[in-house]
Amino acid sequence: MAAEVISAAGHSVMVAEAKPSPARKFLMAGKSGLNLTKNEPMERFLKAYEPLHPTVSAALQAFGPQEAMAWAEGLGQEMFTGSSGRVFPKVMKASPLLRAWLARLETQGVTLWRNWRMVGLGESVAFETPGGPVNMQAKTVILALGGASWARLGSNGDWVEMLAPYVESAPFAPSNVGLLMDWTPHMAAHFGRPVKGVKLTAGTYESRGEFVISARGLEGGGIYAVTRGLREGAMLHLDLLPDWEPEKLKQALIQRKSKETLTKFLKRVLRLAPEKTALVMEFAGPRPDDLLRSLKALEIKGAGLRPMDEAISTAGGARFESLTNRLEARRKPGLFLAGEMLDWDAPTGGYLLTACLATGRLAGEGALTRLS
Repeated sequence: MAAEVISAAGHSVMVAEAKPSPARKFLMAGKSGLNLTKNEPMERFLKAYEPLHPTVSAALQAFGPQEAMAWAEGLGQEMFTGSSGRVFPKVMKASPLLRAWLARLETQGVTLWRNWRMVGLGESVAFETPGGPVNMQAKTVILALGGASWARLGSNGDWVEMLAPYVESAPFAPSNVGLLMDWTPHMAAHFGRPVKGVKLTAGTYESRGEFVISARGLEGGGIYAVTRGLREGAMLHLDLLPDWEPEKLKQALIQRKSKETLTKFLKRVLRLAPEKTALVMEFAGPRPDDLLRSLKALEIKGAGLRPMDEAISTAGGARFESLTNRLEARRKPGLFLAGEMLDWDAPTGGYLLTACLATGRLAGEGALTRLS
């Protein structure tokens, strides 16, 4: 995105890609349809990034959902908005958009070098390349080196030490990641089943998304949306009947017969799905002391976050205090940072990609200011 902005203004741009092919994480995001952005009012859109830094806010207000959709359509990709507000290309693939994007960059004179890995940053930029070591100098350098998840796609966080003289970084932490659980044997029958129609809460974060019970634990969009609360140490609570008011549920619970098992009662009166009943049995037992609480605020005990490399994204990274409002390193003028290597966080649902595009654009505009 930065290369597009700078080359469109007539400057010479070289993109050094560490992998044999570019945009591998972008293509991975497109495996399930490329959720590019979220079509919703800006005020609600920005809430997904809380705590929201003013620099990220400015980037997103300049390039938000509407701009992201217009940009993709300008590359020949017809977009559509799903019932949840998520925006996808109609072809449900990332590759056609990427091909069109790379073609545009080539038309604008951008040079792409593959298998060029940055190994040093000082007065010049040092690379390991297929042809041997190369040192290059440029008027501006923009880094988009990613966070610390999905290392096999290129983002491993190794840049932190190299950039330490120029920017301060917050430790990386997993975000949008599943939970590890040590299940009892009776849960095996429910592995692979989705749990729908629930509300998840962890600290100040809430979600009405769904999730899947797996052999290793819990995963899915509903879990990812509350990762930030879990990372801060909050307990995960499930409201298994979010559309039932507590008073209505109290009246229903009175109907339980004295010799009726909990499983039969939950199915007969509440029509609770088997996987929800299984979760009640797992975490509250067959005779919960407070059945109302177990249904409206079931405590998911013993859950742990999966390893960082299994996370869709990471929190942490270069601190904004080390950067100007155009993402230029205060201690190294001419050096700009963008994307997930910055210290911001957001749930899945189009928020991650939009902010990466927006910060890339902002860094590109910052570089133009420096060049002029």
